[in-house]
Amino acid sequence: MLNKFQINPNAYYNFLKNRKQQYHAQVSQIKSKIETLFHEHQGTLGYRMMGDLLRMAGEDICDATVYKYMDELGLKATIRRKKKPYPSGQKHRIFENLLNNDYKAESPNTKWCTDFTYMKLANGVSRYNCSIIDLYDRKVVASLNSNRIDAALAIDTLKLAVANNTVSEGLILHSDQGSQFCSKAFIESCESLKIQQSMSRAGCPSDNAVMERFYGTFKSELINVFHFYTEKELDEAVDDYIYDWYNYRRPHTYNNGLPPFYARYAV
Repeated sequence: MLNKFQINPNAYYNFLKNRKQQYHAQVSQIKSKIETLFHEHQGTLGYRMMGDLLRMAGEDICDATVYKYMDELGLKATIRRKKKPYPSGQKHRIFENLLNNDYKAESPNTKWCTDFTYMKLANGVSRYNCSIIDLYDRKVVASLNSNRIDAALAIDTLKLAVANNTVSEGLILHSDQGSQFCSKAFIESCESLKIQQSMSRAGCPSDNAVMERFYGTFKSELINVFHFYTEKELDEAVDDYIYDWYNYRRPHTYNNGLPPFYARYAV
């Protein structure tokens, strides 16, 4: 067959050998990038996010191939821990679930969701975070830490979100039925800002799935990976994670692999 096309057999097999060498060199290069990214992010990247980061860097690679290479390298992402329940308090008022599991928004700052999570310093002292996410692009529009999980933290976070974003009357703010969000002070704050409150059904964390997922990611990529010895150290790490990595650089599946900031302004 080779003689028919006047191809020298040695030249043909040398060509095949060279192609194989190029393939193995390319695979080795990609695996090296995977290892570098994996360790840069303290082992928190799964194969899907790894694929997004590689494609953002110009690599033409599918998730299945990334999964294969990570498996060959023995790289596995850290597992998320279950959310710790909070003690309940007296509730002033419960609101209807206006979202009804519709987690899409047609424009920015029309649907927000919020929740709390706990964190611990290395000495065992608890600290709490309240964050608000825009359902339009999953951007964190506000995030604050405190030593107390109370209505004041929820109100301060809401005020920060409103101060830093252009909010129209009728914005929906979805939460669970935590006593902080049902408190008279928080309800009055929402009413003064013309914000509609929406609440999950009791005992149904899936009704606030976006916040559950965000905090799961937040814990597995930051809180459960590092030890923090002071409140200042923890607060600075949380701000860097949320306002830099999560909003501006971390690929998000909901945005087809784009970070929230770039998804919002993508043409």
